[in-house]
Amino acid sequence: MIELKKIKLSYTEIIVFGTFAIIFMGGILLSLPISSRQGISTPFLDSLFTAASAFCVTGLVVYDTYTHWSMFGQTIILLLIQIGGLGFMTVITLFSLFLRRRIGLKERRLLMESANTLKIGGIVLLVKKIIIRTFIFESIGAFVLSLNFYSRMGFKEGLYNGIFHSVSAFCNAGFDLMGKYGQNSSLTHFYDNPAVNITIMSLIVIGGLGFVVWDDVAFNRLDFKKYQLHSKLVLVATAVLIFGGALLFFFTEKNNSMLGMSNGEKILASLFQSVTTRTAGFNTINLNSMSEGGTLLTIILMIIGGSPGSTAGGIKTTTFIVLLLGALSNAKQSSEISVFKRRLESDALKKASAITVIYITTALTAVMTICSLQNFSLTEVMFEVFSALGTVGLSLGITSNLSIVPKLIITLLMYGGKVGVLSVAVVLAERKEPSLLSRPLGKIIIG
Repeated sequence: MIELKKIKLSYTEIIVFGTFAIIFMGGILLSLPISSRQGISTPFLDSLFTAASAFCVTGLVVYDTYTHWSMFGQTIILLLIQIGGLGFMTVITLFSLFLRRRIGLKERRLLMESANTLKIGGIVLLVKKIIIRTFIFESIGAFVLSLNFYSRMGFKEGLYNGIFHSVSAFCNAGFDLMGKYGQNSSLTHFYDNPAVNITIMSLIVIGGLGFVVWDDVAFNRLDFKKYQLHSKLVLVATAVLIFGGALLFFFTEKNNSMLGMSNGEKILASLFQSVTTRTAGFNTINLNSMSEGGTLLTIILMIIGGSPGSTAGGIKTTTFIVLLLGALSNAKQSSEISVFKRRLESDALKKASAITVIYITTALTAVMTICSLQNFSLTEVMFEVFSALGTVGLSLGITSNLSIVPKLIITLLMYGGKVGVLSVAVVLAERKEPSLLSRPLGKIIIG
């Protein structure tokens, strides 16, 4: 066990630097000749990019996962996805429990930060539940997918693909092994398979709800009134975004990327696209055939992302809801933000605003920088940037054509999206002693 007591770092700094260390080690392993099918070394920058994409559960790839990486390389990618999905502190705790090591207060605080829980009490028990339920959900998903892949791939390959895609879907990673049917084709060859679509969607949604919500639902079953306020907001926001997004995708894409499908297939594809765009990175339609409206809707959903304490990225559903509630409260000239007969704490809107401003500013800065360095369209660059920062993994096909600096920028965006833009900002910000004096009040005009 790491002697955390001797490390003079904040909890946020340990998570930020620990994440970087694992990505760097993953990059080294993927650069080895054994990791590629051809038995040759992969350029370290490309290996680092892939490791970052896997650990940050993004799904953007420089090389097609099936055609470039060997079984060893694919296994490294899968391990990075699993560790990134659970959180590296959760994995460290798993080994500590296995070795019967005592988990101290500092480790518990780190777990609380890593899992985004609301309290430190019972955190080790929550981690045990997270690990067990993750295994259960991924096993069920692997079983169903393997049955559906068996007829096309045979037993061994079908089982392997079932496990790989179940873990990738549950962790919202978006990595796939469907390059055997066409490089970077994702799940487009299964757009008409309800079992595969529904299984992948279910895994994505469950993984994107958050560990705290799992615990709440498991304890209170279907009694919505007894859920914590956090769980209520997450579940309602998730349902509205999934079905609202699907409805919009149906009308924007029925005569574009979904042209030639039956109405049933269009509904299935619309639901899948609505679910996957908020963080997963799989696709069953040709993204380059999407309408301008569909592309914009995809970017908006990528920005919102999943929920706190989950495998998902984005600004998070609760952040989005708090911003909407804050705007509504301000329009009513109310000093309080209330929802489900509860008043939100005063700092909620301030934190939500800070996250969103830093997120959008970071993304736009990256967009302008990449546009100035390479001759891609604004739409392509915006799509790539928000996909990376939201740890989504969808792309309009420019990833493999990125030059060195844009590739580094996208790598850093995936890293920032995983650990949280606010966490990175806190670590990078200069530490100053708090002022003992209160500044004179100044007034400005807003709006």
